[in-house]
Amino acid sequence: VYGSDGAQLPPEAADQVINYVNAIESELSIVVEEEEILEDRGLIQIIGEELDTAYNEQLLTIPENPTLADEIDVKLVFTPLHGTANQSVKRALHDLGYRNVHIVKEQEMPDANFPTVKVPNPEEHAAFELAIELGNRVDADLLIATDPDSDRLGISVKNNAGEYVVLTGNQTGALFLDYLISQKQKKGTLAGNGVVLKTIVTSEIGRAISEQNGLKTVDVLTGFKFIAEKINEYHTSGEHSFLFGYEESYGYLIKDFARDKDAIQATILAVDVCAYYKKQGKTMYEGLMDVFDKYGYYLEGLQSLTLKGIEGARQIEAILNEFRENPPDRISDLQVLVQEDYLSRKKYMFASNREEAIKLPKSNVLKYFLEDGTWICLRPSGTEPKIKFYFGVKGSSMKEAKGKLSIVMKDFMRSINEML
Repeated sequence: VYGSDGAQLPPEAADQVINYVNAIESELSIVVEEEEILEDRGLIQIIGEELDTAYNEQLLTIPENPTLADEIDVKLVFTPLHGTANQSVKRALHDLGYRNVHIVKEQEMPDANFPTVKVPNPEEHAAFELAIELGNRVDADLLIATDPDSDRLGISVKNNAGEYVVLTGNQTGALFLDYLISQKQKKGTLAGNGVVLKTIVTSEIGRAISEQNGLKTVDVLTGFKFIAEKINEYHTSGEHSFLFGYEESYGYLIKDFARDKDAIQATILAVDVCAYYKKQGKTMYEGLMDVFDKYGYYLEGLQSLTLKGIEGARQIEAILNEFRENPPDRISDLQVLVQEDYLSRKKYMFASNREEAIKLPKSNVLKYFLEDGTWICLRPSGTEPKIKFYFGVKGSSMKEAKGKLSIVMKDFMRSINEML
């Protein structure tokens, strides 16, 4: 359910709606009317070409370098994964001047059975199988996949060995953010009060990029509705100017004419970034390495435990209670400096024995920051019988970051398994 600002309803508004739902004793007692009559009364409005055109006009404002399509030939492969993005993406890319666009034909048309993939989600690398096949045939610079409802974007680019690799949501977000800031700085359009919005389980490289360029990063709870809520707040207060919002799970928002993660916007920006680097004789992968060289080699990981039934729910609660009641001094031989408890909404700094309030809604989430900048977050899934463990590290090289992440994840998950 979306509000008048175009954003998913935040908790307070959602609770009001649910109160109305719960007040109905029987849905079968609700008086209904024919659709045509409701349309005549203006209570149902069908969205049509007028909105498509208005949206496309806004999409054309996304590129920081809109003339690149005329300067460099970019070979693109696009798949909507049997979803809804096809027409919007093709229209915007065509209007921007990108003609070398190859659509994965087997996945072009909407199909609720998703016959060519096990999971129609660009977070799953297997979803790129057909796109990679086509990419190899046409020697594409960039492979793009959007999920069925067009809010998540995944991209695959060639690494130094010439093989396609799927970037993580954090890596794509870092590329986008560095590009937006650097190009706006060149043009003198970067707002001094610009703000980057990200979720608490999204990489810290976003904070490093924004803060080293004099901008603020604000963390919100997992869920893009919380990013949209902040956008609305800043529109009202004028405190900050929205620059970029993203989450590690492949959701991005570049301009706030939409108020939810938007894979169409992200597609347009990805093509702009690709063209920018190609003009310099670089791949997007090399561009990403440049970002790491500049800000540090950040790497993230995710582990989850599926614990089903009443006993599983009890085990998940027991894990969280154990960490709350007995916070660890050290994790993987690294001192724990900070615990953020989003249920009590308190941040504890152990070395100075201080605590601060967390100004976010309550959520059953714990996050720990270690002495070397490593962080770990524990979050039960809201939709599945799972508890998720997020990890983030920083190294002076990709090799060091990979080694550090492997050790921390292994040591931490061993301690979790010992609790069960």
